[in-house]
Amino acid sequence: MRPSSIVWFERLFLLSLALAMLNAVLSYGMLVAEVESEPALAGMGGPLVLTVVAASLLIPLILWYFIARRASAIAKWLLVALVAIGLLFGSYGFESGITLPDILGVVVTILQLVATALLFRADAREWFARPRP
Repeated sequence: MRPSSIVWFERLFLLSLALAMLNAVLSYGMLVAEVESEPALAGMGGPLVLTVVAASLLIPLILWYFIARRASAIAKWLLVALVAIGLLFGSYGFESGITLPDILGVVVTILQLVATALLFRADAREWFARPRP
């Protein structure tokens, strides 16, 4: 039986990924335009944005699986590193006013921070420490 911290981690983290996907859909046109504005990337906008979005969702999904279903401490620390990098290099400015994608980005970040913090509660630490067959 999985501890409640892991169950809540799973719920919040998957919600954050669903909102991130919604944010990517809402921001798709803007992201493609931004990529197309780079002369070296002209003509690659759509495929490049789709590839980056897919990788940005696939990697956390793989980490979620190994954390929530396989109790992998390595995956836990990789996720902690990715969340920390996201905090350090994320863009949280509202230069052009408050937009729905900006708000969703902040909500996704908060959900991922809370979900990651749950991995350090006592019942979660026991989950990662248990020997696996």
